[in-house]
Amino acid sequence: MPSLNPRSDFYLSQGLKLHFSEWPNRHGADMVLVHGMQDHSRTWDALVERFIADYRVLAPDLRGHGNSAWVKGAAYEMMDYVYDLHQLVLRQSQGPITLIGHSMGGSIAALYAGIFPERVSRLVVIEGIGLWRHFMEDNSTLARIRNWVEHTSMLAARQPKRFASLEDATNRMQQANPGLDEQRVRHLAQQGTLRNEDDTFSWKFDPCTHNFSPWGLTSEEIAEVWQAITAPVLVINAEHGFEHRIGHDNSLQFFADARLQVIPGAGHWTYHDAEEPVEHSIREFLVG
Repeated sequence: MPSLNPRSDFYLSQGLKLHFSEWPNRHGADMVLVHGMQDHSRTWDALVERFIADYRVLAPDLRGHGNSAWVKGAAYEMMDYVYDLHQLVLRQSQGPITLIGHSMGGSIAALYAGIFPERVSRLVVIEGIGLWRHFMEDNSTLARIRNWVEHTSMLAARQPKRFASLEDATNRMQQANPGLDEQRVRHLAQQGTLRNEDDTFSWKFDPCTHNFSPWGLTSEEIAEVWQAITAPVLVINAEHGFEHRIGHDNSLQFFADARLQVIPGAGHWTYHDAEEPVEHSIREFLVG
């Protein structure tokens, strides 16, 4: 039986020291899990436990998240995240991989699967951010640049929040996610915080991960990448999830082989809110 405790390791991408967790399984195919914004690789622990008998699982901490290095003097860009994921897959997997992503991680996974279709055998997108560039495209070029400058300046003055204790951080996470049980919230808070020199606790993610440049792929270009995906795709959205997810806004038309599963009663953190239904949907998809 594979170990429930992940191996912790690092790799370099664009000069950044990036961390990943690995649940080894010498006999299993490779599954790669990509977390969302402000999250970390250990967010997947409970779901991983349900799949490690059959898969070797890799889960990166995206740049600026978890135990990975923060970016200095630049924005956090989607294509940089895609590049980081590619470097991990190149170094750690013979492929093709089963790729699963949540929220921003779902967007990264979908882009990766379109850019490197030969490396992905199955793709699962959970509450993945959809055609997000619509929000920017509605504004003029000058407005986008000005908004970016003002937002960058605001974030430069922002300091990571400090909690007096791990218990305080746990309580804050519980308030934001009242549907999660206390044990899971404590585990997520413990894995998602660092202890400062003054004995306070802060979230591990860089506050500047919210900072995207005014440029990037247009909605038409994103759709073009999605159309290049050759793997079967499962899109899992929550009944009470965010708006404009992949699967919304008629976006399934851009995928050659995609199915949509809506999880009743769940919110954006779907694989925590409804662990068993999510597992069932993924497992049925993988063996189908």
